[in-house]
Amino acid sequence: MLFFRKNVMAFTGLFLCVFLVVHLGGNLILLLPPHISHELYNIYSHKLGENIFIKVVSIALYLSIILHSIYAFLITRRNVSSRGQKYHVNHATESSSWTSQNMGLLGFTILIFIIVHMANFWARIKLGIGESVPLDSNGLKDVYIVTTSLFKNPLYVLFYSFLMIPLALHIKHGFSSAFRTLGLYNLKYIKRVSFIGKIFSTVVLVGFGIIPIVVYLRSL
Repeated sequence: MLFFRKNVMAFTGLFLCVFLVVHLGGNLILLLPPHISHELYNIYSHKLGENIFIKVVSIALYLSIILHSIYAFLITRRNVSSRGQKYHVNHATESSSWTSQNMGLLGFTILIFIIVHMANFWARIKLGIGESVPLDSNGLKDVYIVTTSLFKNPLYVLFYSFLMIPLALHIKHGFSSAFRTLGLYNLKYIKRVSFIGKIFSTVVLVGFGIIPIVVYLRSL
């Protein structure tokens, strides 16, 4: 059962990493000049919302978040009760790092971020909960206005950008751990994977972290 849980964690974690690449690519539109990014971001959001393939992938995304969270909790609870550790890894030297010992805590922090983020964006835009979403000059949902309005709030900007730190730490450790779980134990290749994980986590930290800051500074 533990083997199954860890493999689910590995597959869903890597899938979520792919999602982050796509999501960051779309969000980088917000860094363009407002007169360009406004229309382009709404078109991008509309195309994603209407694409059947994306809708199927979205369902897989939601399931991945749920499964990843559930199995992370179960594995963390098992490790705490049986070994007194918060997260199990394959190499003793890595298990001594703060990140490896606190993957459960980092994951819980990220889950809080996801819930708050989806409540502000997904629930309003997709489910129509809360204040109605205005339409732009092309008759599309003005997702740009919803997004930039939130990023004009300094508290939300701090919340969003600061929580990219635990996300980056989680990815940095989890990326290579996922490949080890799936059977990649060769020292030569695992070092390369670990290096890629470090680069990827840095891109996620800087990319997602800087967007709300830039949008906020523009609004001053």
